[in-house]
Amino acid sequence: MNSIYLVLFGLTSFYLGYRFYSKYIAKNIFDLDENIITPAHEFNDGVDFVPTTKHILFGHHFTSIAGAAPIIGPCIASYWGWLPAIIWVVIGTIFIGAVHDFGALVISLKEKGNSIADITGKFINKEIRIIFLIFVMLLTWLVLAVFAMAISGLFVSIPTSVIPINIEIIIALFIGIIIYKKKLNATIPSIIALILLYFFIWVGTQFPIDFQTLLNIDKSQAINIWILLLFGYSAIASLLPVWSLLQPRDYINSHQLFVGLALLFAGIFYAAPIVDAPMIRTQIEDGSPPIFPMLFVTIACGAISGFHGLVSSGTTSKQVDKLKHARMIGYGGMLGEGTLALASTLCAVSGIALVNNCTIPSVGIVENLNWAVYYDSWAHATTNKAVAFVLGGGALLEQIGISAEIAKTIMAVLVISFAATTLDTATRIQRFIINELSSSLKIKLFQNRYISTILAIIPAIILAMWKIQIPGSESFKQAGWILWPIFGATNQMLAGLILMILTLYFWKKGKKVILLFIPMIFIMSIAFISLYTKTIQFKTSNNNLLFGLGIILILLFIKMIYEGIKYYFKNKLTISVNK
Repeated sequence: MNSIYLVLFGLTSFYLGYRFYSKYIAKNIFDLDENIITPAHEFNDGVDFVPTTKHILFGHHFTSIAGAAPIIGPCIASYWGWLPAIIWVVIGTIFIGAVHDFGALVISLKEKGNSIADITGKFINKEIRIIFLIFVMLLTWLVLAVFAMAISGLFVSIPTSVIPINIEIIIALFIGIIIYKKKLNATIPSIIALILLYFFIWVGTQFPIDFQTLLNIDKSQAINIWILLLFGYSAIASLLPVWSLLQPRDYINSHQLFVGLALLFAGIFYAAPIVDAPMIRTQIEDGSPPIFPMLFVTIACGAISGFHGLVSSGTTSKQVDKLKHARMIGYGGMLGEGTLALASTLCAVSGIALVNNCTIPSVGIVENLNWAVYYDSWAHATTNKAVAFVLGGGALLEQIGISAEIAKTIMAVLVISFAATTLDTATRIQRFIINELSSSLKIKLFQNRYISTILAIIPAIILAMWKIQIPGSESFKQAGWILWPIFGATNQMLAGLILMILTLYFWKKGKKVILLFIPMIFIMSIAFISLYTKTIQFKTSNNNLLFGLGIILILLFIKMIYEGIKYYFKNKLTISVNK
C-alpha cells in the first residue's frame, strides 16, 4: 500500500472528528457556558494563573502533552504490523483520547482550576483524593525519569541536536518579555524565532557538542551528566512564572514542530513510499507480548494518556482565557498529538525502507534497512525505540532535498523538543501534586514551592540513574526503562480513572454520558489486564521490587473503582428519591 493513502485517511479522520464529534460532545455533554469566569481571570497571580490567548495556549498545551511517548510507542508497536497501529492511533485519538483531554480541561475550568485529584476528593471523598494523589505522583515520577533518559540518550547519540534545543530556552525568554512585558503582537516575534531555531539546527550540525569527546568519558557517564542538567533546568523552569519561559518556548516550539511534521508529510507525498511492513504480523516469536492488550498500552500517549488529564487540569486550566477555547485547546491539542503518532508510525512502517548505511541499537551497522531487519524480534523493537522515527523521518526529508546530516538533526530536535516541553511541565505538575498531598496530610514543610520542587525531581533522578536487573536476565538497565511497561499500563489506568470521574461528574448534572462510559470501560479493562499480566511476569522472574510495585498499583486502582461505584449507587438513590 502507498503511504499517501494512510496519511489521507488519518488527517481526514482527524478533521472530521474535530469538525463534528468535538462539537457534539461540547454541546451535549460538556456545556461550554460562556458566562463562567475562568480561573485564569478569577485567580490571576501572574505566575501560575495567567489569562492567555488561545493560540499561544494551544501551542503550550500541545507541546506539553506531546512528549517522547507518542513517538516511541508507535515505533515499538509497529512490530505487530501497520494496520493495528494506524487504527488505534486514529480511532483512539478521535473517540477516546481527545474526549478525555477535552473533558479534563472543562471539568477543571468549571471547578476553579482544581486538579482532577482535587475534584475527585470533592465529589467522592477525601480519602480517595489522597489515594488519587499518590497514584498520580508515582506516575509522574515515571514520566519524568523516562523522558529525561530519552532526551539524554538522544543528546549523546546525536550531539548535533544539543545547540538547537538549548538555544530555544534563550530565545523563549526574550519572546516572553516581548509578548508579556512589551505587550507586542506575538506573530512577528514567533516567526523570527522560528527562523532562528532552524538556523541553529544548521549551526548544531557544524558544531556538535559531545560530552564523551569533550570530557573523555563513556556513554553511560555522558547520559548521567545530561540527566542531572535536565532536571536542574526543569526545576528552575517549573518555578519561573509560566509566561516567562514555558508559554513562549512552547508556543514557538509548536511552530517548529508543526513545520517539522509538514516536512515529513511533504516527503511522503513527494516520494510516495510503499508500506514496507505487513498489514498484521502473523509470525510472533516465543516470549513476545500478545497484541491484546499490549498494543493499547504501548501506544498510549498517541491515542489516549492519563498524563494529559494532569496537564489539562493541572496547568492548562489555569491559563484559559474563555471557556469556549477549551474545545480547540483540549480536543484540538490531542489531535495534534495523534498527528505526531501517525507520522511516527509511517516513519516506522515505510520511511525506514528508504534508509541506507545506518546504525541501529539492536544490531549495529546496517547497509540497507527495512521493516524485517528493524523488527526481526520484539527485543530488538523495544531496544531500538524511537530510532525508526529519526532514521525513517530523516530519509523522507532527504527525498525533498534536505541534506542527510541536517535531516537527521531535524528529526532528533523534533523528538527532544516534544520530550523537553513535557519534562518541565511534568515537574511543575509534580510540584502542585506534592503541595496538594502535603496540604491534605498537613505537612507544612512540603507545601513550600522550593522544597516540593526538590521532592519532585529527586526520586525521578534515582529512577533515571539507578540500574537494576532486567527481569529474566542477568544484565542490568536503568530502572526507568525497566518500569516503562508499568508506565504504559499505569498511564492508561489513570486515563480510565479520569474518564470515570468525568462520567460521574456529568451524569450527576443530568447529561447522557454513554460516550464517556464506553471508553472508560474499555480503557480500564486493557489497563488492568496489562498491569496484572506484567505483575505476574515480575513474580515469576523473582523481581520482588517490581512485583510489589505492581501489586500496590493494582490495589490503588481497585480501591478507586470501588469508591466510584459506591458514589454512583449512593447518588442514584438520592436522585431517585428527589424525583
